[in-house]
Amino acid sequence: MLKEFKEFAMRGNVVDMAVGIIIGAAFGTIVKSLVADIIMPPIGLLLGNVDFSNLFVVLKQGTIAGPYTALVDAQKAGAVTINYGMFANTVISFIIVAFSVFLLIRGINKLKREEETPPEEPTTKECPHCLSTIPIKATRCGHCTSELSAEPA
Repeated sequence: MLKEFKEFAMRGNVVDMAVGIIIGAAFGTIVKSLVADIIMPPIGLLLGNVDFSNLFVVLKQGTIAGPYTALVDAQKAGAVTINYGMFANTVISFIIVAFSVFLLIRGINKLKREEETPPEEPTTKECPHCLSTIPIKATRCGHCTSELSAEPA
């Protein structure tokens, strides 16, 4: 059974999938940091110094009564909250990841289309007598004047 598992785990597509998952997780971490540390602070500044990570609604007070100045304080007190600021950060992260995946798939599809284009029809052929290059529809060689069949060689 261990041997079968080893054979399964070492297949190329399983290893490729594992690498993809690891890179995807790392990419997700980078995007999360991009949203939380780079994109949202200027947006919050434009909206009047709003910190999106601290936007929440208290549904039920915790053991220590509010008002809570930060989400961390509400969570420490055991309050039940709806964290709509964190949700906004997550939605923006998702949009960035989805757009990146779209661009990746678009590029892959473009490469596949380029690979699938059929080769162009030849426009010339070689004369079987003098081996000169002549137009494909020629019935007589322009170099040695030999009679040729109408079909390409």
